[in-house]
Amino acid sequence: MNPTDMNAIVGSHDILFVTLDTLRYDVAAALAAQGRLPNLTAHLPGGAWERRHTPGSFTYAAHHAYFAGFLPTPDAPGPHPRLFAAAFGGSESTATSTFVFPQATLVEGLSAIGYRTVCIGGVGFFNRQTALGSVLPDLFDEAHWSPDLGVTAPASFENQVALVERLVADRDGAQPLLLFLNVSAIHQPNWFYADGRCADDGDDLASHGAALEYVDRHIGRLFDAMSAHRDCFTLVCSDHGTTYGDDHHVGHRVGHPAVWTVPYADFVLRRGE
Repeated sequence: MNPTDMNAIVGSHDILFVTLDTLRYDVAAALAAQGRLPNLTAHLPGGAWERRHTPGSFTYAAHHAYFAGFLPTPDAPGPHPRLFAAAFGGSESTATSTFVFPQATLVEGLSAIGYRTVCIGGVGFFNRQTALGSVLPDLFDEAHWSPDLGVTAPASFENQVALVERLVADRDGAQPLLLFLNVSAIHQPNWFYADGRCADDGDDLASHGAALEYVDRHIGRLFDAMSAHRDCFTLVCSDHGTTYGDDHHVGHRVGHPAVWTVPYADFVLRRGE
């Protein structure tokens, strides 16, 4: 497959970058195959997620790599041409199709060429309540977070999408937009997305999948908002997976295949479609 020429995309398209925080590849792939993610699979190339490997086993590490252009790596021998890359001598994954920027991050690189860069936070590494929680959102021209967008809010994704809709409605349509959205809904706690659960029941693979189905029910509004002004190049992936007792592991930041293997897709949303 020929890589997308990002030098033809950057400048002419808006860019939407969505990280489905903590989403496991196996759960995402199974739900797509079962027809339970209709709004996402309508846009996934071939109707299926691509299996890839993340560069980081938890949110902070993975996003630092992503913003430098190190997106999830295809699950096949490489090297694989990258879509974006910070200028770095000797890079074997930088190709003629790669958009190369001199700044340390894609966010800063796009801002330097006139993009409005906006972060919609989700998990704690985007909440700006501490110095650590400010590192990633401070890369952007503007960043937004509130408890209603965070992991403990059952309507977090609906609230994130509503915020995007308001921001897009007020935008200057002449200026291209990079909008990054960290979806917090799939991250624990997610028990409240499974029917009949209470907090004492805790999270498991079923509630993890139910959280993704919840996201799918509302993601069409996000895609519509982001394609209202111009064509929008869209990246949707997980930053890492997580474990629910796999080989006795619970959580992430461990070297387990359920953590390192993530779903990935990129596609173009056409204006007004």
